[in-house]
Amino acid sequence: MDNASTYSRIIAGTMTWGNWGKQFSTAEIIHLMEYCLEQRITTFDHADIYGDYANESQFGKAFLESSIDRANIQLISKCGIQFDAKERSNRVKHYDYGKEYITWSVERSLKKLKTDYLDLLLLHRPSPLMNPEEIMEAIEPLKRAGKIKQFGVSNFTPSQIRLLEKEIPVAANQVEYSLTAHTAMNDGTLDDCIINNRLAMSWSPLGSYFREDTEATVRIKKVLAELTKKYNATEDQILLAWILKHPSKIYPVVGTTTPERLKLAMEAVQIQMELQDWFILLEANEGNEVA
Repeated sequence: MDNASTYSRIIAGTMTWGNWGKQFSTAEIIHLMEYCLEQRITTFDHADIYGDYANESQFGKAFLESSIDRANIQLISKCGIQFDAKERSNRVKHYDYGKEYITWSVERSLKKLKTDYLDLLLLHRPSPLMNPEEIMEAIEPLKRAGKIKQFGVSNFTPSQIRLLEKEIPVAANQVEYSLTAHTAMNDGTLDDCIINNRLAMSWSPLGSYFREDTEATVRIKKVLAELTKKYNATEDQILLAWILKHPSKIYPVVGTTTPERLKLAMEAVQIQMELQDWFILLEANEGNEVA
């Protein structure tokens, strides 16, 4: 898809690099960024809220101290979620898509990431109060000024995207999608990406398989025991290959910070899963055959 040509096929999610996870030092972030580039992972996914609004500055400090050329990487960030944190005095968690807030948030992300532009800005989650005209009034000047190259959304339904497109084109939608959480392929979300040539991205692409012990994950494990042998691949590679087979050409946002797993994720792109194997995994998750 045209909107996807800029980004690496596997996207590095940075949510756990800082205060919400590994709490990497500047040197460790530089090392991980450089390793990603060695594996041809050139796209880094951020959000203003990550690490209680601190991750972007930690990443930006590392980027500034590195020898990485800005032209060789792509930076995605998100805005809109407000909650009570050290630097935010909010009385309630909410969404803010006012013109002034979007503009301020983008300027803040640029400053903290030590960059002149974002390759892609996403509205993090839909708000019942979002006004497409006001959002357009924020986004269009940012695009004209070269501060954002593309505009998209995250966790939006097709109807919510149509609401925005009354005023402004939407280039991408980042949603939850995995073998164990695949609502997006049945509710029209991924269909919408194909129809409208939107970049489809998947957060949590491995789903709950490694986090939960359920009847479904037990069934999946039995299937994976065979498929890992058949494809000479790891369990996480097979799970990635399953979502990569979808015709929306979805781009997984992988949250791992383990170098070997990042390498394996890129290698998973080469796996051509057979049609019936895809449905065998789907059946394992559902617990019954398709209708």
